[in-house]
Amino acid sequence: MHKTIAYQGVQGAYSEQACKNAYPKYETIACDTFQEAMWLVEQGDADFAMIPLENSTAGRVEEIYRLIPKMALHVIGEHFEPVVHCLLALPNVKLDDLKYVASHPQALAQCHHNITTLGLKAEAKLDTAGAAKELIELKDIQRAAIASKLAADIYGLQVVKENFEDKQGNTTRFFILSKEEHVPLYDPSKRYITSLLFQVKNIPAALYKALGGFATNGVNLLKIESYMGTEMLPGSQFHIDMDGHIDSDRLKRALDELVFFSEDVRILGVYESHRDH
Repeated sequence: MHKTIAYQGVQGAYSEQACKNAYPKYETIACDTFQEAMWLVEQGDADFAMIPLENSTAGRVEEIYRLIPKMALHVIGEHFEPVVHCLLALPNVKLDDLKYVASHPQALAQCHHNITTLGLKAEAKLDTAGAAKELIELKDIQRAAIASKLAADIYGLQVVKENFEDKQGNTTRFFILSKEEHVPLYDPSKRYITSLLFQVKNIPAALYKALGGFATNGVNLLKIESYMGTEMLPGSQFHIDMDGHIDSDRLKRALDELVFFSEDVRILGVYESHRDH
């Protein structure tokens, strides 16, 4: 039976490119929304979901951080995918023929200087791969799209210019989500990341006290995101990613202090750092 991995977007999206690079033998499933991709995994209709968290240029994906506290899935890995924008056109079209370029607003912004240099008129679309797909349907030699090389391969388009982004090194970080929890055995020679959610008690300096154990035990916090409390739970909720494995002594001591000053602590996942692979 084929293993499957779900993502949000149409065929050729950068999220599908990430799926294929991380799990080349898995069958990819395109979904309309992030929620649908996660729901497929929860229902057992997909093995994993590849969900983008943040981009080095565009910042965090707000919707994902709203979904994380409500999800029943486990983080089993992270994946960093370099974003290489390509200027795509119909086969045999020359650069001089082009007058319009379509893509997601973020992709257009990341290629603004090159678009302006070529004198093209930018048109915003819902996603990059959707703009590439529409190009085939319109059959207009004056139109181009900015999307991935994968989208060019899928829709039979030519890559007029590769690395079309104004600034190189644009990268998206993804969470790989699973219905089953998978905590790797602790190997001190490897680098791990532990992701968790916690709710602080509604008392003065609650966050300072909750995080104090990380400082005294030399645990490096890689990321912290906050969520507003509710009437039922007035204390703020936080998502943190930290260097280390929950079975290491220093992390155990830090988590003991965190638990003491928190209402609720939930481990989202423990996984190897992708940057060290």
